[in-house]
Amino acid sequence: MWRIWRLYDPLRAMVVQGIFLFGLAAMIHLILLSTNKFNWLDGVKAAPTAQNAPMPGPSS
Repeated sequence: MWRIWRLYDPLRAMVVQGIFLFGLAAMIHLILLSTNKFNWLDGVKAAPTAQNAPMPGPSS
């Protein structure tokens, strides 16, 4: 492993990794914001589904 760090500068490698991870996180968030289901800024636009239906009453 130490031979790899002789080829690459550790500081430059960490900076590049940080930039890559920030770009990846921004891309994932923008993809989620473009969907109706996961857009947390505009609220839910889709019609309510059976998952959000009220619980059934007690049966006797």
